[in-house]
Amino acid sequence: MAKNMQPIAKRCKALEISPAAMGYAKKETNRNPKGQMRRKKSEYATQLNEKQKVKFVYGILEKQFRAYYESAAKAKGVTGEVLLTTIERRLDNVVFRTGFVSTRRDARQAVSHGHFTVNGRRVNIASYLVKAGDIIAVCEKSRNSVKFKSIQQDGAYCTPPRWLEVDVSNLMAKVVAMPVREDIDLPIQEHLIVELYSK
Repeated sequence: MAKNMQPIAKRCKALEISPAAMGYAKKETNRNPKGQMRRKKSEYATQLNEKQKVKFVYGILEKQFRAYYESAAKAKGVTGEVLLTTIERRLDNVVFRTGFVSTRRDARQAVSHGHFTVNGRRVNIASYLVKAGDIIAVCEKSRNSVKFKSIQQDGAYCTPPRWLEVDVSNLMAKVVAMPVREDIDLPIQEHLIVELYSK
């Protein structure tokens, strides 16, 4: 399985996003603090930057991202919004949004190691797309681990979005509605991604 091993703080600085968007509240980099930054970007560079930003935040590689775009282009609605809401429904992102793990990378690892179930069935595919009504829970064997017990005692790492109903004491969450564009709090201009791919 391919995975992104880029340094978090360095990449966040290059893409001009906060490490907090990735779940890293205290990360920062001192690399080249007064370095010369190119002031004006070309149209293509701006569009590419938006695509790279989404891919990096959600931990998706190019082939899979392209497949999401092509699926969104065929679906009803605004292509950019459909693209983002589809990616938001990925199981690893949903696990991160519940607050049961601190970062999307942790969420991806927890899912691939089989720590989560969807509607009572263990799912170890990070790209699995959840639907309204699905119940995501920590599987029985994993509930005894120190990591998940501390969440039951100390609370979730983050506040869940309105489309998720989270029960921290039972390490369970329900998808009460499909996410919409307003629920995605990342500074993304999705129309630039659509323009890039539609060339």
